[in-house]
Amino acid sequence: MQAKDVMSTKPEFLPPTATLKQAADQMQKHDYGFIPIGENDRLIGAVTDRDLAVRAIAKGKDPTKTSVKDVMSKGIQYCLEDDNLEDVAKKMEDLQIRRLVVLNKNKRMTGIISLCDIATKGDDADLLAEIEEAITKH
Repeated sequence: MQAKDVMSTKPEFLPPTATLKQAADQMQKHDYGFIPIGENDRLIGAVTDRDLAVRAIAKGKDPTKTSVKDVMSKGIQYCLEDDNLEDVAKKMEDLQIRRLVVLNKNKRMTGIISLCDIATKGDDADLLAEIEEAITKH
């Protein structure tokens, strides 16, 4: 199976000027804990629910005035649509992360793949167990 076979489609991203409140609202609306941040037609980072909790709320930042750029994780980890799930899982394991942006051959975001996607849509239970074990070690 390939990343495009199990990824979540219709991904959205926010500009770096979006507020923390807008990011949290988007996460709640779509029930996800990760939003890519894009600027000038490029992905520049991501905001996770953990970023909101640790880098914003715990530090007393105002969610209606603070931009996502102030708390986002810089850089973006990705895989390609045609990457096989074993390679995607290995990358997640090596990077100790639970989700990746999926790009097409033109480097356009077409989806997001998560451990949950691999677990619920993939067909390799051993692969998922290996990823979860590696990630929970750290």
